[in-house]
Amino acid sequence: MQAGNVCHSRRCAPVVAPHDSAASSSRSRLQPVRAQAEASPGLLAKLGRVIKEKAAGDYERFFKGTSKTRERLGLVEELLTFWSLEDYEDTLEELEEALITADFGPKTALTIVDGLREELKAGSIKTADDMRSALKRQIISLLEPASNSSSSSSSSGKTSELQLQGEPAVLLIVGVNGAGKTTTIGKLAHRLSKEGARVLLAPGDTFRAAAAEQLAEWARRSGAKMGTFKEGGRPGGVLAAACNDAKQQKDVDVVICDTAGRLHTAYALMEELANCRKSIANVLPKQPCETLLVLDGTTGLNMLNQAREFNDTVPLSGLILTKLDGTARGGAVVSVVDQLKLPVKFIGVGETPEDLQPFDAVNFAEALFPAAKQQ
Repeated sequence: MQAGNVCHSRRCAPVVAPHDSAASSSRSRLQPVRAQAEASPGLLAKLGRVIKEKAAGDYERFFKGTSKTRERLGLVEELLTFWSLEDYEDTLEELEEALITADFGPKTALTIVDGLREELKAGSIKTADDMRSALKRQIISLLEPASNSSSSSSSSGKTSELQLQGEPAVLLIVGVNGAGKTTTIGKLAHRLSKEGARVLLAPGDTFRAAAAEQLAEWARRSGAKMGTFKEGGRPGGVLAAACNDAKQQKDVDVVICDTAGRLHTAYALMEELANCRKSIANVLPKQPCETLLVLDGTTGLNMLNQAREFNDTVPLSGLILTKLDGTARGGAVVSVVDQLKLPVKFIGVGETPEDLQPFDAVNFAEALFPAAKQQ
């Protein structure tokens, strides 16, 4: 199949470049990835870890991508710097209010402040640096139960590392309109292809031909295959057909399934999403191995209700948070993870494929509250 074409069917046809501005703006910076030969045995089992480990040292992307959130946390930084042991209760009260204002949410802000209060009573906080370090510890402790693969949550399979299991492994990507699903799929395909995985993109948004065009352009640029698009077709059937092709032809390691954006309050469309998942499982009984919800970071705490509704309809294995570089509401990440106990797999902190970063709780906390010399 030629990259950029919809494949495996007489209905397949060349597609044109997408109308997506984010995809177009990065075109000059992204060269097509060469198509992969057969993947080495055991590649998928370790691929999520490999991707995360390679990005672990890329703290600068976290730091630059969270600059607006860091600016919004200026009052918190001031409180950390000028607090005193004599009136720490007043400081904690102001800190709680400041965290709520910064989209941490009332429940999560209270949990953080209660943790700080316990450390203060224990005498482990004496200086401004101690207070800053303690705050970061509290944030990391809320993020890591759902993001650290070595934690107890890993027993449920919910870890921040991408879990690719099966031949092929299937990723189902869901979300509301405008969250950035298709662009995220393209960036994810690029990362996986670079690491040697053979990727197929399945166009489950059958309502918009432009969505398939955009997806096909990402397939071309990432070296992935492109599944057959059937405008107006049943989304579950299209995704099942793509999975069946990958299963029969044995030339694909990972199938990434796109879906149409939908409001979490639209019952019929949410039921259709559940049917998509069932259709995939009918072809590949243990799939999808990951069902990932893409959330627009600019919506702040509104992400929480979206995530709850999607999780009730199609049990989620993780979250991908986009557009964090364009918002001051990054504190909501902590609240969403704290309340839903779902790991963040990736965060988007820029336009290039490399700016879709594997989530790291320590890097995230350090970026929000860096040491004084880094500010």
